[in-house]
Amino acid sequence: MKNYLDNLLQGAEVEWKPLGEVAELKRGTSITKKSSTEGKYPVISGGQQPAYYIDTFNRVGETITVAGSGAYAGFVMFWDEPIFVSDAFSIKADEGQILPRYIYHFLLNIQEKIHDLKAGGGVPHVYAKDVARFLVPIPCPENPKKSLEIQRKIVDILDKFTTLEAELEAELDCRKRQYEYYRNQLLSFDMLNRREQRLNNVTIVSLGELGTFTRGSGLQKKDFTPAGVGCIHYGQIYTYYGTYAKKTKSFVSEKFAQKARKAQYGNLVIATTSENDEDVCKAVVWLGNDDIVISSDACFYTHTMNPKYVAYYFQTEQFQKQKRSFITGTKVRRVNANDLAKIKIPVPSPEEQQRIVSILDKFDTLTTSISEGLPKEIKLRRKQYEYYRNQLLSFPEHKVTA
Repeated sequence: MKNYLDNLLQGAEVEWKPLGEVAELKRGTSITKKSSTEGKYPVISGGQQPAYYIDTFNRVGETITVAGSGAYAGFVMFWDEPIFVSDAFSIKADEGQILPRYIYHFLLNIQEKIHDLKAGGGVPHVYAKDVARFLVPIPCPENPKKSLEIQRKIVDILDKFTTLEAELEAELDCRKRQYEYYRNQLLSFDMLNRREQRLNNVTIVSLGELGTFTRGSGLQKKDFTPAGVGCIHYGQIYTYYGTYAKKTKSFVSEKFAQKARKAQYGNLVIATTSENDEDVCKAVVWLGNDDIVISSDACFYTHTMNPKYVAYYFQTEQFQKQKRSFITGTKVRRVNANDLAKIKIPVPSPEEQQRIVSILDKFDTLTTSISEGLPKEIKLRRKQYEYYRNQLLSFPEHKVTA
């Protein structure tokens, strides 16, 4: 690939220019969802996805955006549709010198450096004036036509990788929606009753009738050790774990574990606290051989049902509807164990529970496994793209202008 870049340049000079000299960086306009009217135009703010959609826009054409504040400050995105830039800033290429997609791929190549610009004691910010100082390689600057041709060839190669990844992401999204549909259907009261009506095997009972909820111990991140007894911190349930786990991400000392409450094989570990309603009561089944320590903003459910069956039920809309009525708190949202015990669950025969688990396991592997399913394929394609991006944008630093 290095030889390919050399062939493209054919000995031509490469000039490194500040981004602010080859593109316009412009702050967004402050807006709130409450003050706007719902529409079709995405509002680009501080996240990795549009914040919401409104009926007006303030940018058109090929536009690069950089999130201005928050946890994802500095996150780079590309748009080829009308958008409303809010808590972010836009980058518009001077297309007589540089292609928009060329800038985009270059910024992705230095994404970590952009994130490192975060400033501010409370909410982190990334400012346009700082990003404008990054030096961008301009091949063959004395011949704009040839320069743009070289840029176009680089962009065409890299776009093939991003297009393939986007297609895989779209397929994954489709499979996830399919998975959600079948999970909701297979675990619905009506569907289970219709299937086993002739056997009269389905009962609908509260979780409290089938098992017990135990609150975790006062585990904090400062208690983690490099090795020792496995533990699950409540925040990891919605940021790291999937439906089930056999190994823990973190550990505590033997001394700490002796005094702590521990979950056993088959227990469902539930996050009872979150900053949003979606993550409250997210759960992971512990299927490891050893007992593990659980943090205090979580609890574990001990029962005699199929462990994965219960975990999948916690992911259904039927469970979510019941959960919402028990959520309390304003900034911090929580559901206590006593209320969790009131939630109803359909209980078919052990054979039917296993049949449902076997079906949903296939979808779970396809949509979440980084070793087998679509996520693995996406990860491999992303690594391939990153490799070629780095190779194609590693220009010699012959001349720098500032």
